[in-house]
Amino acid sequence: MSATRMMILGVVQWLQPVHGYDVRRELLSWSADKWANVQPGSIYHGLRKLSEEGLLREVATEQIGARPARTSYEITPKGAAEFQSQLRNYWWNLAPAPDPFMAAFAFLAALPRDEAAAALRNRAMQLEAGVKQLEAALSADWLDDKPTYVAWMWELSMARSQAEIEWCARIATRVESGEPYLPGKSE
Repeated sequence: MSATRMMILGVVQWLQPVHGYDVRRELLSWSADKWANVQPGSIYHGLRKLSEEGLLREVATEQIGARPARTSYEITPKGAAEFQSQLRNYWWNLAPAPDPFMAAFAFLAALPRDEAAAALRNRAMQLEAGVKQLEAALSADWLDDKPTYVAWMWELSMARSQAEIEWCARIATRVESGEPYLPGKSE
């Protein structure tokens, strides 16, 4: 199961009947490409696939002038059941997102210590920039027409980032101190 599938089904159910463009615009307005890995190009593919699977139904296709044809969708009872199943699965079960950083960190000893520490400090700076961006968005009027829980989601993202910022600083200091990486080996 993928978050993209669930989110497309949820947005269609929420806004139906709805064009693919509007589903895309809604998800991007939530910045779902950043926190849920919903890629803009995957939305149209997802709509077609969900339609082929009988989870969505095409309601109408219209073309205005020279614009591309626009298909509007509604969720089917099978799609509503699938949405509820995925929704509850994601609410009740932990599913850590794969982060390529974790794979790279597994090879910590392959980098010179000074580079590893610098990379950790750089990661912390990038995370801090993201936190500042979310803080600015929270204080702006951009959220005025969004559900309250969007701000709560951002608060969670900021808290996770703050924890990782602190971790990066702590581990960078340990790397710089020469603390051994492997048990029983000095480096």
